[in-house]
Amino acid sequence: MKTRFNTFDIVCTVTELQKCVGMRVNNVYDIDNKTYLIRLQRSEEKSVILLESGNRIHETGFEWPKNVAPSGFSMKLRKHLKNKRLEYMKQLGTDRIIDLQFGSGEAAYHVILELYDKGNIILTDYEFTILNVLRPHTEGDRFKFVVREKYPQDRARQTSKLTKDALIEILKTGKVGDQLKKVLVSNLEYGPAVIEHVLLRQGFSNSTKIGKTFSIENDTDKVLDALDEAEKLFAEAKESTSKGYIIQKKEERIKPDSTEKEYYYSNQEFNPFLYEQHKSATYKEFSSFNVAVDEFFSSLESQKLELRALQQEREALKKLENVKKDHTQRLLALEKTQEIDKQKAELITRNQELVDKAILAVQTALATQISWPDLAELIKEAASQGDEIAQHIKELKLETNHISLYLTDPYAEDTSDSEGETDEDCIPPMVVDIDLDLTAFANGRRYYDQKRHAAKKQQKTIESQSKAFKSAEKKTKQTLKDVQTITNINKARKVYWFEKFFWFISSENYLVIAGRDQQQNELIVKRYMKSNDVYVHADVHGASSVLIKNPSGQVVPPKTLNEAGTMAICYSVAWDAKVVTNAYWVWGEQVSKTAPTGEYLTTGSFMVRGKKNFLPLSYLILGLSFLFKLEESCLEKHKDERKVVAPGEEDINPSEAEIGKDEEEVEIPDDSGDEENKEETTNTLQEDIEKENTNNDSSSENEEESKFPDTHIRIQHFEGTKINILTEPVINENEEVDENETVVYLGDNKPVLVKPNQRSRGNSESKTKQQKTDSKNMPKEDSSKQPTTKRGQRSKLKKIKEKYKDQDEEERKLRMEILQSAGSGKEPKKSKKNKNTSTTKIKKTEPKIIKEKLAQIQKIEPGEDGGGEDEEPVVQAELDMINSLTGIPFPDDELLFAVPVVAPYNTLSNYKFKVKLTPGTGRRGKAARTAVNMFLKDRTITQREKDLLKAVKDEQLARNLPGKVKLSAPKLQMLRK
Repeated sequence: MKTRFNTFDIVCTVTELQKCVGMRVNNVYDIDNKTYLIRLQRSEEKSVILLESGNRIHETGFEWPKNVAPSGFSMKLRKHLKNKRLEYMKQLGTDRIIDLQFGSGEAAYHVILELYDKGNIILTDYEFTILNVLRPHTEGDRFKFVVREKYPQDRARQTSKLTKDALIEILKTGKVGDQLKKVLVSNLEYGPAVIEHVLLRQGFSNSTKIGKTFSIENDTDKVLDALDEAEKLFAEAKESTSKGYIIQKKEERIKPDSTEKEYYYSNQEFNPFLYEQHKSATYKEFSSFNVAVDEFFSSLESQKLELRALQQEREALKKLENVKKDHTQRLLALEKTQEIDKQKAELITRNQELVDKAILAVQTALATQISWPDLAELIKEAASQGDEIAQHIKELKLETNHISLYLTDPYAEDTSDSEGETDEDCIPPMVVDIDLDLTAFANGRRYYDQKRHAAKKQQKTIESQSKAFKSAEKKTKQTLKDVQTITNINKARKVYWFEKFFWFISSENYLVIAGRDQQQNELIVKRYMKSNDVYVHADVHGASSVLIKNPSGQVVPPKTLNEAGTMAICYSVAWDAKVVTNAYWVWGEQVSKTAPTGEYLTTGSFMVRGKKNFLPLSYLILGLSFLFKLEESCLEKHKDERKVVAPGEEDINPSEAEIGKDEEEVEIPDDSGDEENKEETTNTLQEDIEKENTNNDSSSENEEESKFPDTHIRIQHFEGTKINILTEPVINENEEVDENETVVYLGDNKPVLVKPNQRSRGNSESKTKQQKTDSKNMPKEDSSKQPTTKRGQRSKLKKIKEKYKDQDEEERKLRMEILQSAGSGKEPKKSKKNKNTSTTKIKKTEPKIIKEKLAQIQKIEPGEDGGGEDEEPVVQAELDMINSLTGIPFPDDELLFAVPVVAPYNTLSNYKFKVKLTPGTGRRGKAARTAVNMFLKDRTITQREKDLLKAVKDEQLARNLPGKVKLSAPKLQMLRK
């Protein structure tokens, strides 16, 4: 299979890629340590060039998997090439080296791609001084490819017009019997494919040999004409874009349920020209060479999968053929054994007198206590003297009490001459083993018994043959079916956008996602979180940011909130510490990346403004299960499978119940060693939770003592950092004050929670209206009244009062709407969306404040480096797809693939396959495999479900487990045995 460019390929691709000259570098990515992507852009026109060291360079239209963290070489390319214009791209001489220049003058940089031997990618400045090299090395004593050395531009081979004399000299370098094509390829730069093509055009086949079928004196002119044609091909390739061709090979395969043959076409070569040697082969034609190469390499992985499946099918069929061949050989051997035993018995019977005399003679000699060697010499001497019996004794096997007699059929001549007899009844002479303890008759009967035993064995073999064939055929067909199933699943498997996070689908069909690290926490909040979504976070450090997607905008049911809270706790340090704690939730509009004045928020840190709604304590119980992708025709049967359950219809929460009698807890052994500092971590976490409980108690005592405008809580979402709650109430001079909004104020030792608003988002409309009325009827002077305040707070409140003394109620209300403050009369979310946010009455003294707040309302957050280049997934369209995932497949459902899911255990209560996970000492991978093996042994599992579960890779199974686990499931111990 062809996997790298030759010289003619390079000429064609350089010509086609001239359309990219003039584009600017947008970014550089690395796929692996040898393959890099350069993304170019010019106004609305975009292009991506793929460079693979030693193999290829072409434009690609496929989405290649980029490394999460760019390599050092990739970062160096970004540093020097970003925003530079591609000035030119050319081939150096006739060698397989391509020079790409970015920028001009002294700001120019060169990327030199070598496509021969082990390959290389070299970055140089405008003077060709090497700045970075992918593969540092030296070539002899002349060239050093290391940083700060000069790149030798003159090392590339040049070409010139080939004369007849020069061609004759090249041909004379070959020995007699050497192939003509081989001699030309090693001395010319056209490449093997082009040379073979032009030689075939002149009538020289691949088997043409110098000195035998080729004469240097007579045939040189034809070779010269062929090379002139090659020059024309190169000249045309430099002038115009070439078409692309993929040469394919036809592979046979057999369907698992029938003996019919089907064919699979595997890609073998990519070429810019349909060469003479490929005109009779199967091929696919493309509009350009770049498109053909892109298609060839992009389908390489799937083709490898197909070829691997084809190889497995062939091995299965070979095993079946071997079984049939083995049975046939066994039957033939048994038949032959029967025939030989029958002939030996017949010969003994027909030579009965001779056999008895031979037995008597040997026994008599042994009775004289003669040694075995002397007896052998005695028999040999007697045979030489013409003794008839001694002449028939061929060998003594006294160690087994046997002798070997050479017996012939004494009636052979008579039977051949008698009427009605044929030569088939004649027995050929043969050596027969005779037991000295038996008579001739008994020896004959022994051979007849052996013949009957072989006949019975043959009959049994024939009877079992059909069963063995059927079993082998069934096993082979199942193997073929499994191979095709896994191949099809791997092809059809769709990876959803939310699978890169921790995720599950709640009992009421809400998608819940959580970040794996601080970068993903940042991504969840900035890209995927909307104002209607619910943000959940654990009340311990190191927890993930959990998001409940709420596209409907309605109130999220409590059960889903509790499940999300369980997820937040389990994906925190509480899992390893085995400590039960609680979580809280807020609306998406309460979470912001805007830091207080003078501060900044690191990656994964956010500001939460307003009240926090704390959830009940969550148990550290998760479950591992599978969701199955349904065909569209099966969706109707699973409608409302996950829906909001009425309070009276709720099932018993499995997380609150102890492990049942029919469940067994199994710890997966861990060989990684003891857990260090585990006790210390647990104690630290216990102290934090006790301190937090103390804070809550002291806060409730001082509930009515103070009022503050707003709640600002800074949350650090990364490992090793505790939740940092500001030790002072943040009241920026650029922000409005709302008298009815509460502030959480926590000191170093005595945290105080001032008038926490515990009402839920789902309060009735009448209560909301009543609060609005109360706040409107409240005199304005009351808003300035504050209870006794601590030192430093009084002066701040005085400044705020002085700043807003001239503000009337209407202006204040309008400002509150623009600043998205809750205010005294907070309206429902739906009315907010349609409310007019005109700023005609806003004073022009603070345009910057209003602009920042409006940007916050519209969720305008600064993007990360390179984050805006890829289009965001259409979340709503993706959420609709979760309805096609079910954990309760019916036997007649058409299932496409299986997706492993880790969720709170009560979420999986109705799922067909599930196993309980609690904190333990078992390794994640081993625990996941044990769970899958348990699912595969389920009595109710269908063959299709088995196929889908087997197709799931081990790394997909264990990647969402929170840490070391313990499995619990009914009869798990018995199944593991």
